[in-house]
Amino acid sequence: MGAIESTEGEREPLLVPTQTETSIQQPVYSRVYGRRWLVLTLFSLLGFMQGMVWNTWGPIQVSAKEALSFSSTDIAVLVLWGPVGFFPWLLFMWLMDKKGLRASLLLSAFFMVLGSAMRSVPIIDLQIRRWLIHGGQLLNGLAGPTIMSAGPLLSTTWFAPDQRATATAVASLVCYLGSACSFLIGPLLVPAPNGTVNAIGMVYSSTISTDTNFIRDRIQIVLYAEFGMIAVLFAVVLLYFPSRPPLPPSVAAASQRLSYRSSICRLLSNVRFLMIALAYAVPTGVIAGWSGVLDMILTPANISQVDAGWVGFWSTVGGCVFGVAMARFADSIRGMLKLILVLMLAGASLSATWFTLTCLTRLTHLPSTKATLYTSCILLGVFINSSVPIFFELFIETVYPVPEGITCGVVTFLGNLCTGLLLFFLTFYITDTSWLNWCLTGSCVFSLILILMFRESYDRLYLDVFVSV
Repeated sequence: MGAIESTEGEREPLLVPTQTETSIQQPVYSRVYGRRWLVLTLFSLLGFMQGMVWNTWGPIQVSAKEALSFSSTDIAVLVLWGPVGFFPWLLFMWLMDKKGLRASLLLSAFFMVLGSAMRSVPIIDLQIRRWLIHGGQLLNGLAGPTIMSAGPLLSTTWFAPDQRATATAVASLVCYLGSACSFLIGPLLVPAPNGTVNAIGMVYSSTISTDTNFIRDRIQIVLYAEFGMIAVLFAVVLLYFPSRPPLPPSVAAASQRLSYRSSICRLLSNVRFLMIALAYAVPTGVIAGWSGVLDMILTPANISQVDAGWVGFWSTVGGCVFGVAMARFADSIRGMLKLILVLMLAGASLSATWFTLTCLTRLTHLPSTKATLYTSCILLGVFINSSVPIFFELFIETVYPVPEGITCGVVTFLGNLCTGLLLFFLTFYITDTSWLNWCLTGSCVFSLILILMFRESYDRLYLDVFVSV
């Protein structure tokens, strides 16, 4: 797919030999440790809980409005705290680069513990409790820059080259899985008010005791459970989570990297990186905001809120499963990242176009059934969500030797910036949401064009395959 070998200027510095190594080239000893799976599991569980806490209130918004006197604006702002938490991303990337993965992950886990504890304080005054819940959601959002961008750093530090893409997929997609599972856990534990339907289709009649106090108690159980799980994970990470193994798993993991300031300058001046950064940030940022108001988008098509919730759930779960499968394929056949992205984005563009035209059935006369909307919507989520780890791997290959944490921190910030802008404009144009479908379709086509124009290179793979030999 037009792969080229990068220039010497882009490739330096890889390995800087010492004066003694100029005469005698010493080999780089590497080893893969079994404990890498424990490290990946701990990181993934933290990502799972961060995503679940972020999406706590959307699936139970009707119950929260009844029991805690939340407004629709409160629910929207509680979701918006996630992207807002990415604004100090430069500080978190600096900490990851200077202090390592352990220090940055401990700080993020501490924010999650403190935030979940603030949300769980059982104060009777609803106004004070409202501010505590908002503060807790903001602290959970501050854990996002590390949780969502450190996956490639973990995979490079701990995993062999033929397992890196798979580890990146697991570490970067599990937070999406946590937000999807909240669509099930919240409504199962928290009943909706009498005579209403919750997010998974359970109808509560007046014969069932679902008064305000009972609903508030059930919400408190959910908050306590999430706080307990995060506290246990924080304790485990505090006891054992090494930044790196005693010996690196590959030559690339042992090589010298650019400094923090040099990395930022290299990224901002690299046109090829900026091209694929936009190709990643625009569609993933748009679909994140689009998914958050999916029930509003599907309401004109006579799709209920229950069905909209299930569409969002299966599209996210399908994207996680398909993303891990494609990452495993990329590990077995290396050097094919651009081809995989082209196929994924082409499928996303076709699915988005199909969904948009189906919603305009009065003009296009296309059959608008629940099956067609389900299929197009789920395919759209599968194609875009599964492209995230492939994009991450291509970022690292393109800008190597820039550290993985800094690179992915930049692109995740751009993605959340796109989400925040979309939600901001939505507050002004909320009566008719059909324009969101066109934004999503345009973002997929825009990303596909950028990837087709992109000239790929595999500097890190070159180092592992040829220099190690």
